[in-house]
Amino acid sequence: MDDFLWRALIGGFGLALIVGPLGCFIVWRRMAYFGETLAHSALLGIALGFWLNLKFTLDLTLNTLFIHATLIVCIGIALLLVLLQSQKRLATDTLLGILAHSALSLGLVTLAFLQGEGLRISLYSYLFGDLLAITTTDLYWIYGGGGIILLSLGMIWHSLLSITIHEELAEVEGIPVAWIRLAFMLIIALVIAIAMKIVGILLITSMLIIPAATAHRFARTPEQMAVLASIIGCIAVALGLYMSWHWDTPTGPSIVVAASFLFILTFR
Repeated sequence: MDDFLWRALIGGFGLALIVGPLGCFIVWRRMAYFGETLAHSALLGIALGFWLNLKFTLDLTLNTLFIHATLIVCIGIALLLVLLQSQKRLATDTLLGILAHSALSLGLVTLAFLQGEGLRISLYSYLFGDLLAITTTDLYWIYGGGGIILLSLGMIWHSLLSITIHEELAEVEGIPVAWIRLAFMLIIALVIAIAMKIVGILLITSMLIIPAATAHRFARTPEQMAVLASIIGCIAVALGLYMSWHWDTPTGPSIVVAASFLFILTFR
């Protein structure tokens, strides 16, 4: 088995371990549209990374620069949403729709201007992922960032679970609801920044939702669902890589197709 396949498999498993527990809360809290909004805003982060690379001489690789830029944009969108949610004129799903499509369109317009300055940009790998092109540095990002994500999620697990079950009761019990909600949003932003190279901007939300939704039918406790979601995600990664290698299909979409197939099997 070639080295790049091993790196792809290890990187994909790392992503599955991260998105499993996180995806459970997205399913429980019905935040799929929020995840989609942050994923769309990642394209603006890519545009920011290209602009910084074009205008300044930074001692960073492009992938590292993209992760930093995407993380900055996603955190900014998350904070903006928290501020906008305090108003009562527009519903949250309307705000999410405005932010998602505005960030996506602004990213595309910015990239068009950069291409006008002579920069050649291929968006395919950023939109749909390129797991087979993963490097050792990317693995450090996945497992280093993933460790921080899982540690942070573990620290707020019980508080976040209480908020998910009954937000008003959790607030009465003294849980800082606003801060826990904000921390969860920032964790999602970090996951999207790390995962965009693996499954792509347009498919990140799928890997957050589908394994968790599949695990939901079998788990009896929240912890069981988190573990099962990670395992199902790992199986989807292995199946998707097999499909991509043997049938020459795009890797990111193949992983999502495999995850969807596993979800469909649960209805038998």
